[in-house]
Amino acid sequence: MNVKHVLGISGGKDSAALAIYLKDRHPELDIEYYSCDTGKELDETYALVEKLNSYLGKKIKEVVAVKPKEETPYETTFDHFLAEYGGYLPSSTARWCTKKLKLEPFETYIGDDLTISYVGIRGDEEREGYISKKQNVQSIFPFRKNIWSEDVVRDTLNNRNISQIVSYYKKLSSENTNTEALKIANTPISLEFTLKQKLNTLLDINIKLFNNVVFEYLKTTDYPVGKLDEFPLIDNDDILVLEDIYRTLDDSGVGRPEYYNKKAYQVEIGGELKTGYYSRSRSGCFFCFYQQKIEWVWLYENHPELYLKAKEYEKEGYTWMEQETLEELSQPDRIKAIKKEHYTRTQRLSKKRKKTTWKDEIIEAEGMGCASCFI
Repeated sequence: MNVKHVLGISGGKDSAALAIYLKDRHPELDIEYYSCDTGKELDETYALVEKLNSYLGKKIKEVVAVKPKEETPYETTFDHFLAEYGGYLPSSTARWCTKKLKLEPFETYIGDDLTISYVGIRGDEEREGYISKKQNVQSIFPFRKNIWSEDVVRDTLNNRNISQIVSYYKKLSSENTNTEALKIANTPISLEFTLKQKLNTLLDINIKLFNNVVFEYLKTTDYPVGKLDEFPLIDNDDILVLEDIYRTLDDSGVGRPEYYNKKAYQVEIGGELKTGYYSRSRSGCFFCFYQQKIEWVWLYENHPELYLKAKEYEKEGYTWMEQETLEELSQPDRIKAIKKEHYTRTQRLSKKRKKTTWKDEIIEAEGMGCASCFI
């Protein structure tokens, strides 16, 4: 049975690194690469996509919700849906942009084909990511210790399947892991022994063994992975964190998205001129409402034309941020205050660290965001 393999390219570091990783480590997988283009990305995002096109040797398919026609007044798909929503700007509580510009185009692109979607959530992240509600789509997380999505884990380790899972462990495990693995596999999930505890214990015993057991179970279900004769990722126990993502990008020659490169800014603190550093922390539309205040300042000072476009969208009471407009944020005194707060906070966090680590490369936390945009 034909199963499609797809990977969404957001223009961010994690999805780019995943594409490189899978091409290099698992060239036997025939992966289709796609990008849900909102038409409102940074130039640096489009530059990264072009570099990936060259490295992957495949054209990344552009997936859009609506292709504006010449006779329409809408410049991009975002503008089209903004008009449909009566000028109501998206926000963290009304993320119509995620739904209309990312999720629905993706599911239209997939159609009814059995599909495995590879997702670039790292091993040092505590989030699940977007899981399609379509029964024909299954998400896989190659960078994590647990490559399976929550629904697969919940189904596989359900108490009703204990005897079945135990039989797979007996068939697949070696003598040195047999006793311990069988004991945990045979232990029911309860308030005292949760699903998460059972999962983590089985992974700690042997990641590859657990993956092979899950694969055997999936063959009895309608999950797309279960329709494969073989699946190479079940024998992969790599766990990639932020440091590995940067190394993958740098070693490939593709490099990091330019918007991650830190730029210096000056701010007066206690009568002294201090030098701070800012950048954008994630991919996404240039006017993404999840941006931190300092990132809006970064946009204003490094892409003033885009900041102006973002400001033009604010009208009739609709703003990108609560309690502050972009006009207010761009005032000199306000910019100084934001820089001062940012500099002071980063210095305070830096002093708390016992030693410098690779995590210091990103001063700002990655923060919140839509998984479908930032993967």
